[in-house]
Amino acid sequence: MFKSVSKLRAGHTLTISNETMTIEPYHEIEFAPEYNRSFADFAEEARAVITDSVNIHRNSDVPRGCFLSSGVDSSSLAGLLQRFEPTQTFSVGFDVEGYSELDAARNTARFLGTEHHEMKITAKEYLEELPSILWYMDEPVADPSAVGLYFVSKLASNHVKVAFSGEGADEFFGGYNIYREPYSLRMFKYMPEALRSMSGHLGRLMPPGMKGKSFLERGSMSLEERFVGNAKIFVDSEKENVLTSSFVASGQFTSTEFITSSLYNKVRHHDDITKMQYIDIHTWLRGNILLKADKMSMAHSLELRVPFMDIEVFKLAAKLPPEYKISPTNTKLLLREAMKEILPPDVQQRRKLGFPVPTRIWLKNEWYDWAKNLISTSRVEQWINKIYVLQLLDIHKEGKVDVSRKLWTILVFMMWHQVHIEGANASHEYKTLVT
Repeated sequence: MFKSVSKLRAGHTLTISNETMTIEPYHEIEFAPEYNRSFADFAEEARAVITDSVNIHRNSDVPRGCFLSSGVDSSSLAGLLQRFEPTQTFSVGFDVEGYSELDAARNTARFLGTEHHEMKITAKEYLEELPSILWYMDEPVADPSAVGLYFVSKLASNHVKVAFSGEGADEFFGGYNIYREPYSLRMFKYMPEALRSMSGHLGRLMPPGMKGKSFLERGSMSLEERFVGNAKIFVDSEKENVLTSSFVASGQFTSTEFITSSLYNKVRHHDDITKMQYIDIHTWLRGNILLKADKMSMAHSLELRVPFMDIEVFKLAAKLPPEYKISPTNTKLLLREAMKEILPPDVQQRRKLGFPVPTRIWLKNEWYDWAKNLISTSRVEQWINKIYVLQLLDIHKEGKVDVSRKLWTILVFMMWHQVHIEGANASHEYKTLVT
C-alpha cells in the first residue's frame, strides 16, 4: 500500500542479524491427491477430523457461539458445536428482497436446536458504519461482505466472547462456483488453436453484458490467463481506463498475471481445479477472507475461531482428488457427504451463495448521490480517472450493465483515502460526507 513498506508473507519468518535481513518460508502447503481411496473412506475421515477440530477449538472458559449463514460451512460447525454443548448462533441479512438468508438461517437453527439471534442491516446503517469499518480494516479491502462480518460480530459480542466461523472450507474443499469452470470450458481444450482464437476475438467484439461474451472470452484463454483468484475485479485493459494516464505511464502497477505466475509455476503439474484452489489460498484467503474476519471481529473484541483452518483439516483436504471436490453441477462434494448426518437436507444440497450484499441496487438508488459526491470530493486525482468513474456510475444507474463490484472497489479506495490519508475521521467530518 505504501512505498517501501511491505507485509511479511504468510508462512515466512524475518530474521535480522548483523544489519542483514533474511526472509525465509517456514511452511509450504502441498496438494497430494490420493486416487486409490474411495469417496466413502474420505468422507468418514473428514467427518472425524473436522469433528475433532471443532472439539479442540472449544478450549476456553468463556461463552462460545457460532456464525450461521445457512450454508454448508457454518451450518456444519454450528451442528457439530451443538452436539458438544448448547450453542448460540448469529445471523445478519439485509432489508432488500433476495439479499437475505435470515429465513433459511432461522430454519437451520431450529433444525439444529441452537439459541438463535439475528438482525437486518439497512442501506443507511451500512453506509454510516463504513468509516469505522475502514478505520479498523487499515487497508482498502473492497469486499462488501466485510460489513456483514462487522455487524454479525457486533451482534455476537453482546452474547459471547468467542465465535466459530467457516473460513477456509471453500478454499480447501472446493466451494466456489468458479471452480466448476474447467468443466464448462472443457470443449475449448479440444478446439483447433485458430478456432479458439477466433472465439475469443468474437467475444471481445460483443458489447458488455451481452450473454455469451464472458464464456467466449474466458474459453479462449488458458487458466493462467483467465484466473487470478476470486479477488480479480478488473482486467488490465479496464485498469488503464480507471487509472490516470500519468500513473499508467509511470509503470507503478503490474499485471495480474505477474502476481500469480510464480504461484502457478509451483503447481504446474496439478489439475486445473487444484491450481485454482492454490491461487485462492495464497491470494484471496490470506489477503481478504482471513484479514476481514480477524479485523471485523476484533473491532468488537470478539475472538474468532476457524476450525476448518486447522492443519489436520488441510492435510485431509490436500489428499482429495478433484472429482471428490467438484462436479459440473455442484461444489464441496466430499464435505457435503461428510456432514450429511448433521445438516438439514436442504442445506446439504444448497448451492454456494456467498454473502449477498445489495450494493448493485443501492448504488442505483439510495447511494447514487452519495457515490457521486464521494467521487467528486475525494482527493485521488493523481491515481484515479474520475471522469471515467462517474461514467461508470451513470452506466450502472441506467441499468445497462452491472458494474457495482468495480464501482465499489473504487469507492472503497476513495473512502479509505479520506479516512486514513485526508484525515476525515470516523466522527464529525465523515458523518457529514455520508449524509
